[in-house]
Amino acid sequence: MSQISIRHNWTVEQVQQLFALPMNDLLFQAQTIHRQVFDPNQVQISRLLSIKTGACPEDCKYCPQSARYNTGLEKERLMEVERVLEEASKAKDAGASRFCMGAAWRNPHERDMPYILQMIKGVKGLGMETCMTLGMLDADQASQLADAGLDYYNHNLDTSPEFYNDIITTRSYQDRLDTLQHVRDSGMKVCSGGIVGLGEQPKDRAGLLVALANLEKHPDSVPINMLVKVEGTPLADTDDLDPLEFVRTIAVARIMMPASRVRLSAGREGMTDELQAMCFFAGANSIFYGCKLLTTANPGESEDHRLFERLGLSASQGDPVAFDKVLQQNAQLESATSSQFYDAAAN
Repeated sequence: MSQISIRHNWTVEQVQQLFALPMNDLLFQAQTIHRQVFDPNQVQISRLLSIKTGACPEDCKYCPQSARYNTGLEKERLMEVERVLEEASKAKDAGASRFCMGAAWRNPHERDMPYILQMIKGVKGLGMETCMTLGMLDADQASQLADAGLDYYNHNLDTSPEFYNDIITTRSYQDRLDTLQHVRDSGMKVCSGGIVGLGEQPKDRAGLLVALANLEKHPDSVPINMLVKVEGTPLADTDDLDPLEFVRTIAVARIMMPASRVRLSAGREGMTDELQAMCFFAGANSIFYGCKLLTTANPGESEDHRLFERLGLSASQGDPVAFDKVLQQNAQLESATSSQFYDAAAN
């Protein structure tokens, strides 16, 4: 068994070398690492619900919820707490272990925080893990969410720092990093990933993963999204990404962030079963369940059940491995290896 390395000093050049490996070599390396940390036949299941839809002031070029684009999306106010809890209960019955709630905001308004906190406490009361994505947070807001029991906060970096301004201009990359720091400081777990197929260069996919892996601590969950092109957004006519390049992105993410959940997120509706199977082999071990992700289509639960049966996969409950356990495994491996050899320098 090779030693797992938890690193925070990756360079773009090193990551580009991983991307350039022959596919068989890359997948073998990713699967080997994956098996040392996770059960390779278990997939964590989350359900994502839009609790406030549309009218977002940001200009993210991929997003149908931006008020700047005419996508035909019907705007909705913040969902009632009771309705959110009903949806969470249905998700639990369908096999989801984590319930994620998303609101199309630049940042939460103070008038909405009491309702947000009630949602968290209510979902926790169902025995589920909780996650939210509400835009940018300040330190006080992060503390309020943590005190209410929120387990995860999602805030994606989206793409590389170099390509970021081609996609978003209404908030900076540092704004995103600051929110992630507030989340981590509050004691919550970080869910952060990005989107591929935005028209970025291969170097930008490497740069995104470097930005994530070189954080002070790797994100606990890393959602990798394939762009879902929506008519009316500036990226509606973007060229499709080679599906095998998406698989490579999953595999490299697994190698760089061994103990993180790597999630297949947006874009699964357009993926074949064979492509998804390759992604699971490459190290993906989390998905979003349900026929809709915020406002875009997603495979139905029955389709995912059939795929899991064909692949011999099952739903896992919660996160089985922590970073300290991986480091402990490394120390044990080093000790076992060193004891096999005579140290001439000791005499």
